[in-house]
Amino acid sequence: MPEDQLLKAQIHSSITDIPADGWNRLAGDNPFLQHAFFAALEQSGCATAKTGWQPFHIQVNAEDSDAALGFMPLYVKSHSAGEYVFDHAWANAFENAGGSYYPKLQSSVPFTPVTGARLLAGKEAPASVTPASIKRALLHAASAATLEHGLASAHITFLQQAEAEAAEKEGYLIRTDQQFHWQNDDYSYFDDFLEQLSSRKRKQIKKERRTALGSGIEIVTLEGHEIEPEHWDAFFGFYMDTSARKWGQAYLNLDFFHRIGKTMPQNIVLMLCKLEGRYIAGALNFKSKDTLYGRYWGCVEDHPCLHFETCYYQAIDYAIKHGMKSVEAGAQGPHKLARGYSPTLTYSAHFIPNPGFKQAVATFLSHEREGVDEEVDYLKGHSPFKKQ
Repeated sequence: MPEDQLLKAQIHSSITDIPADGWNRLAGDNPFLQHAFFAALEQSGCATAKTGWQPFHIQVNAEDSDAALGFMPLYVKSHSAGEYVFDHAWANAFENAGGSYYPKLQSSVPFTPVTGARLLAGKEAPASVTPASIKRALLHAASAATLEHGLASAHITFLQQAEAEAAEKEGYLIRTDQQFHWQNDDYSYFDDFLEQLSSRKRKQIKKERRTALGSGIEIVTLEGHEIEPEHWDAFFGFYMDTSARKWGQAYLNLDFFHRIGKTMPQNIVLMLCKLEGRYIAGALNFKSKDTLYGRYWGCVEDHPCLHFETCYYQAIDYAIKHGMKSVEAGAQGPHKLARGYSPTLTYSAHFIPNPGFKQAVATFLSHEREGVDEEVDYLKGHSPFKKQ
């Protein structure tokens, strides 16, 4: 019997229906894949049916057992907000042709453009079942749910490259984009990193750092249980200010931040900017063993270069001091290139049952991938690092 036929899938309408230890065993140490992160999103009311993120998490078991072998974080969505892989044009085209694009299925970490596993499968499966077959079963379950519920599409965003390749074999279309990540080339100090840059870029960064702190601003780095409720309250004010100016609405609420502060403090690094006894800005980072993830920045006062210092240079400095391999600075932002962050491909996978719509999207994606590859090549050619 093919090993895929030994597996069965079930749906959970809340992450709290899934035991945390079973989920985390398969999730690894990526902070955004931790059970506590999803639970905070749901329990705070940020990712619920009311906000257009109805949990629809898939679990795969062996046919003769209730023990979980794999998971896929999944949501039924009534819009495309908070995803960072934009399909608004697809939705408009499909609906202009008389179709209904929403609701759709979305496998992602809500409001989080960070690459990570979406097909959670471990190596502890029975001998007759492989991790590859578990991942296929998760993909089949998502596509089957799309068909069963008459949905126009299912999407898996910011998945790993190997997962994208597996999804493509199962009929998913693959989309690429790029972000900017910093890589630690075994630096011992921040100056070691600066020495690898061209003279002009090195001088620019030194000038920006002096400018950022020249008015007497102090940057306080807090980790874990050092972060008190009043720190979260201050940071939330910064987050809300930026959300209002950039997006017009905030995806996350204060309850969410307080929850993650209590349930996953080991994964959090909060950098707050202090001037004359007042907190005026801050950047929230998450961390795994080898990566620092810059997530949210906000301020209530504008100071030249403070954003660069807090979000990019302080993050690099922290990563070097703690022996981390990389810093991921979030979505978009070619300005990060001049600060030592390099373009890195990201992947998403899309299941579209309608043949005509699928062909139209496939044609679009083919041209888009060419454009992304050209842009990445161009940006790499303008790296701030010394020419070898």
